[in-house]
Amino acid sequence: MADPARIRTASVVMFLGASVWGLYWLPLRALAEKGVDGAWAAALFNACPLIVMGPVLIRGRKRMLARPGPALFVGAATGLGMGLFSTAVMMAPIIRMTMEFYLTPVWSTIIGVLWLSERLDARRIVTVLCGLGGLGLLLAVPASGAFAGFGLGDVLALTSGVFWALGAAGMKHWPEISVVASSTFQFVFAVLIAAVLGLVLLAEPIPSGAHLLAALPLCLAAATLMVLPSIYAVFWAGRLLYPGRAAILMMSEVLMAALSASWLLPKEVLSPQQWLGAAIVLAACVIGR
Repeated sequence: MADPARIRTASVVMFLGASVWGLYWLPLRALAEKGVDGAWAAALFNACPLIVMGPVLIRGRKRMLARPGPALFVGAATGLGMGLFSTAVMMAPIIRMTMEFYLTPVWSTIIGVLWLSERLDARRIVTVLCGLGGLGLLLAVPASGAFAGFGLGDVLALTSGVFWALGAAGMKHWPEISVVASSTFQFVFAVLIAAVLGLVLLAEPIPSGAHLLAALPLCLAAATLMVLPSIYAVFWAGRLLYPGRAAILMMSEVLMAALSASWLLPKEVLSPQQWLGAAIVLAACVIGR
């Protein structure tokens, strides 16, 4: 049985680490001002932590690769989720993309039943119904305005939540995996999926070397001060918490994203109907804890 004090510590760490994620859009959007936009901003943003981690990875490569399977699974799933989400927030409103990512409790419930043999009870059924109902209200908007209607950004945000839920289930299934190894694989796969999106799906031109160099200091600072500490915190806590509990604690990201985007990006607002859908999605997070 897990130590209650350790679980409380992990819960606090998860809450604080996830709250930092609510500000990830700030350096991502700042990269666009330096000439690195769209999926390429997501690729560079996720590549810089690998540069910062370079010495640690070289020194611990043998131990990190001793049992790579579980770490690779978790890292690939969360990396695909992060890469897709990072690209989505460059394409569509921050709050809406964040709320769509937070359908994670729906996917966590389904994965928990199918993989972790969790019981499908009334609470879990209500979680799924609330999540999908809230999603319907978020997306059922008139086809007018810059960000109205269902678009590619919505597809990426929703898919990112599925992959992240799969990774969260893997963290619980293999609590012994190395945080360094899983986070390394995460960044690698995030860069790969963002590059594929930029080259193939979005057909975006590769940024020039001058633009990449201009954006590099900002990226390295964000990697050192924001990305790596929060990723380590969430990965460490995620190994100790059940996916549903982790999902509700990660709602701090929603709060931070909503507050920061509403304050700094007044044009990116939700309609009353969409706010209702967002509230129902958050209710799904609470019910599915």
